[in-house]
Formats: sequence, C-alpha cells, structure tokens
Amino acid sequence: MAKIVFFDTEKWEEAFVKNGLLGLDAVIASEKLDENTVSKYQDAEIISCFIYSKLNKDVLEKLPNLKFIATRSMGFDHIDLDYCREKNIKVSNVPTYGAHTVAEHTFALILAISRKIIPSVEQARRGDFSSTGLEGFDLNGKTLGVIGTGNIGTNVCRIGLSFGMKVLAYCRSQNSELISKGVTYVSLDELLGNSDIISLHLPHDKKTEHIINLSNIEKIKKGAVLINTARGALVETQAIAKGLEKGILSAAGLDVLEEEAYLREEKEFLSEEYLKNVDIKTALINHVLLTRDDVVITPHNAFNSKEAVEEIMEVSVTNIKSFVNNNPQNLVS
Repeated sequence: MAKIVFFDTEKWEEAFVKNGLLGLDAVIASEKLDENTVSKYQDAEIISCFIYSKLNKDVLEKLPNLKFIATRSMGFDHIDLDYCREKNIKVSNVPTYGAHTVAEHTFALILAISRKIIPSVEQARRGDFSSTGLEGFDLNGKTLGVIGTGNIGTNVCRIGLSFGMKVLAYCRSQNSELISKGVTYVSLDELLGNSDIISLHLPHDKKTEHIINLSNIEKIKKGAVLINTARGALVETQAIAKGLEKGILSAAGLDVLEEEAYLREEKEFLSEEYLKNVDIKTALINHVLLTRDDVVITPHNAFNSKEAVEEIMEVSVTNIKSFVNNNPQNLVS
C-alpha cells in the first residue's frame, strides 16, 4: 500500500484527509516539506502539499520512492517539474475552484453599491428609517462589461444576463456559448466606453498588470462602477482615485488591493504561514481608498465560502485516489 503524506496542513483539513482516504496509509503533517524535514519522510510514495513546501531537486532526490505529488493549489511553480519528468513523478493540481463563489461575491459588491446596502444598514442602526440619500439604481437594462471570461467571468456574464443586463466582454479567447446567450465580445476600449459596470476577472501577469491605468481611466463611461475581485495589480490604484475624484467612476467595489500583488493563492489567506508575515489590517487601513464612502472594500474574501475551500481538499483527495486507481487526473506533469 502506498505511503501518503499530507504536508502544510491546517487543523480544518485533517478531517478531509482522514475521511477521504479511508483504507489508505495516510500521514498528516502540519510542517512543510523542505531540506530540513525531508529526512523524516523518505519512504513517502505520494505527497500532497501547499505552496510553502519547496519541492526542488535537492528535496525531491531525497524521496527515492516518490511517484506522485498532489499540490493543493492552482499554481505549481514551487515544484521542480523538470526533475519530476526526468524521474517519472506525476504531478497534479487544483485547476479551478470557487468559480461560482467569486462570481456571487462580485454581484454582492455590485448590489451593495447599486442599492446602497452599507449606508442603509448603518442608517437603520442609528434608528434613522428615512430613505434620504439612499436612492439606488436598477441593474436591469444596464450594461455590464466583463474583462476576462474564464470560469469566474463566464459565471458573472450569466448572472448579469439573468438580471436583464446587456453584457459586453473582453478576452483573448471568446466563449461561443456566451455569445449564443447574448454576450457581445468587443475591444477593451469599447467595453470601457460603453459599460455602466466594469468587472475584472483576469489572472495577474505582465500582460494584464494595470490593464486599467492612468492612461485609459478617462476612456471609461462617465459614472461607471468598477468592480475587482480578481487581482489588485490589474488596476493602478492611482487610476481608481483619479476616476473617483473626477467623477469618471461613481463607485468602486474592491475585494483585492494592489499591495497583494505577490499573493499567488487565495488559500494563503487561511494559512498561519501567510498571516505570520503579512499585516492585512495595516495594509487595508493605510490604503487611500478605504476611507471613501464611494468605495466598498472587502478583505480578499470573495473566494472564502465553505464550498470553495472544501473543494480544494476534495479535488486534491480525488487526485490521489485517481492516481492510486491508475487513472490520474488534473496532471500538470
């Protein structure tokens, strides 16, 4: 029977391992796998880890029996894939999770702005039940611009259509199913100039960094709302401030901030390792946009539903079981 070791585990993950791998020889380790810990696990044949385990050649060559790695993340740059290919070690990842979760949070931000939910609640708590200053706007009939139509962006388009919105999209590749449902793909400039609400759903890389910036912020339709639940570095912070000050933007809903550019995995927010090194509260408090009434900020919580977090573990456990049954899935190497 294969020896399985789970590294980088948090307390809440243990039940998934125990229940999901019943009958298999699984060991749970809270520590990460690196040069300092590898000597204790030299008999491991299957390992599962998070991004804090650095699986370089020096570590991997000390695991002579290793056959399979199931990383509990989308990214896999913490693993030496060249060495794995050389030694025929298979590697799988969690290619997607929380696609509905983040899309729903996107509309939570949109509705919080369109129906003035936060000032309404604050006003009611003060015992003031007047509607003064609380007039909102309908989503029906408005134009939603979705930048990036991967799994999350596709769900945002679908929800937008269900609200009776006209949906424009910009992406390097077009989704024929969305087109058949009424989504129109346009250039970025056309999307910016015609959308009442703009929502970003792209990964962060050199090509997408500051896709909204000081140079193109003035191309946005006057009075539009900007929503970002993807990566903070997609939008130049100064551009948001400029847009709000000049009335180009009427509001912004942000679940991510530019200071988080180095963040690679949402699940890092739930790990003790990340929280040891990052003062999220200070980063938020110091942010220039936090004090504005026309900005709604949530603390990178769009991914954080019970279902999405559990999905990471469920997919990882399934990846291991599939490999054990000679039917590996979600392979990246």
